[in-house]
Amino acid sequence: MSETSNPTSKRRRGIYLLPNLFTTAALFAGFYAITAALNHHFEWAAIAIFVAMILDGMDGRVARMTNTQSAFGAEYDSMADMISFGAAPALVLYVWTLNGLGKIGWIAAFVHCAGAALRLARFNTQIGTADKRFFQGLPSPSAAAIPAGLVWLCSQYDIGGDNLVVAYTALWLAIATGLLMVSNFRYYSFKDVDLRGRVPFIKAITIMLAFALIFINPPLALFLFFLGYAVSGPAVTLISLRRKRMDHRKI
Repeated sequence: MSETSNPTSKRRRGIYLLPNLFTTAALFAGFYAITAALNHHFEWAAIAIFVAMILDGMDGRVARMTNTQSAFGAEYDSMADMISFGAAPALVLYVWTLNGLGKIGWIAAFVHCAGAALRLARFNTQIGTADKRFFQGLPSPSAAAIPAGLVWLCSQYDIGGDNLVVAYTALWLAIATGLLMVSNFRYYSFKDVDLRGRVPFIKAITIMLAFALIFINPPLALFLFFLGYAVSGPAVTLISLRRKRMDHRKI
């Protein structure tokens, strides 16, 4: 008598389509940013990185809303993030301005790229154990937004990457974002914000005004926002350490 296999005993193969479509779209946006930079379309390259950020934020939410989380999706998301927020910003920045600084230019670009890789690897090993309210180290999408915002902002005002002030600004931003990604500074994750709950009317007005400011000058508003977010980690850490020292002296 031949054995018949039980369909329910078979391991289910395949992947969830919907969340991985968003991840693939984010990966495409990151890859497009690289190709656009190689063709000297730097403004489009910067915008593509911000598009990748939006898509990257949507894939996780879609997966949770549709209950389609998977180990494959988490790994695929990290691979896409490495391209969109590690390699793409580093290469865009290098092609745009850092290549004029010689070896120190590509070293700075590599620091950002390597920082993103280490940040993502650490994040994957801490899933399930870290405090979801905070990120340890600057998140890679936020880190990518800083060089992308600089490129977009300078492109809007016709400031070329051959400007030495711009080149050295990009140099230090690339190094800073790379180091902040692997730092132990804590950054608020916004994951405990309830988008479906009620909010005071004043908060709704504040959100409306924030969107209005962004639409008035998107590159400037986004660059300043993410730059401020990057600074918030060290600032909050220093304030908390100072408070602990003062409390310790009072005891």
